[in-house]
Amino acid sequence: MKRKICVVTATRAEYGAMRCLLEEIDNDPDLILQLIVTGTHLSPEFGYTLKEIEADGYHINKKIEMLLSSDSAIGVSKSMGLAQISFAEAYDELNPDLVVVIGDRYELIPIVSAANIARIPVAHISGGELTEGAIDEIFRHAVTKLSHIHFTSIQEYADRVVRMGEHPSRVYTVGEPGLDNIKRIKLLSKTELEGLLGIKFKQKNLLITYHPETCESLEAIRNSFADILKALVECKDTQLIFTKSNADVGGREINKMIDEFVALNGDRAAVFTSLGQLKYLSVLQFVDAVVGNSSSGIVEVPSFKVATINIGGRQKGRIRAASTLDVEPYYLELKNVFETIYEPTFKNNLRNVINPYEQPETCKKIKDIIKALNFSQLKIKSFYDF
Repeated sequence: MKRKICVVTATRAEYGAMRCLLEEIDNDPDLILQLIVTGTHLSPEFGYTLKEIEADGYHINKKIEMLLSSDSAIGVSKSMGLAQISFAEAYDELNPDLVVVIGDRYELIPIVSAANIARIPVAHISGGELTEGAIDEIFRHAVTKLSHIHFTSIQEYADRVVRMGEHPSRVYTVGEPGLDNIKRIKLLSKTELEGLLGIKFKQKNLLITYHPETCESLEAIRNSFADILKALVECKDTQLIFTKSNADVGGREINKMIDEFVALNGDRAAVFTSLGQLKYLSVLQFVDAVVGNSSSGIVEVPSFKVATINIGGRQKGRIRAASTLDVEPYYLELKNVFETIYEPTFKNNLRNVINPYEQPETCKKIKDIIKALNFSQLKIKSFYDF
């Protein structure tokens, strides 16, 4: 009997990271892919990225609305409650053999909780990582304890999952699945990108994605981003390409500030709600650095031999490639680091950068492991006292 593997995606980043895994599962004759799309994928405000999934040709089994119009703490908590109810109903209808999730978003807590209550085992990708500047840090570790099988990107992260009481036989170090996209997707040329995005690359080019540090107050988030914009406006002969923030508390405030900045600097700044996987990866070929605090700057960008200017503490604790420059969100520090990335020595060293998250055929490894699992035994879980 074919096994039903239910993959859940709530954000553009999650889908990008699991795109090749979906392909592996969908193409395997012994597996049935079930796909649940939720969260910001269904929100026009955040780019309605559902259309990208549909354009890739995947059948979507369930579209679950859970994102409320408010990004306040109350709004987020209510969204989580709505997700718990909706996913319980979806699992009852789809009856999957395994639920697959990735990352550390708050949406995952009700998603995996509902699976556990329904006695459906959960596979968690990207456990054991640290992001100490975001409240997502605690959600990631909570999802680890609510999961039955673990796919980590680096051995150090696998070791951390084991120290949390997960049995070593259930923890696999496979690399970062999103990096498979770089090898499989035919990226766009500079001319094609300029036509699609309506921009002209300049002598210097920066891609900026900044999310709220959710451990900070709204005022602190606003002040930090104001300093970032102050430093960016002084980058001469530079095309600034912004992608908007996510649905975290404070995200709408950042997006408003981006819109205001681009309106005043339209000759050298452009903003996109979401570039989508193909355009985003294609842009990485032609920028001098990725600026902000997105996990992509830590995980994906080093594979392009491009600098990452990682701002603040959102990604604190993650292992970094040598191409990553850490800086606090202060004007003078930012101004200096924008000069550093153009220094000849630094640029030459980028050629030798090794991405610690990269392994061959990560998604195929995950799929093959899933195929070999005994799901009945997987449901029985005990704390491992190493």
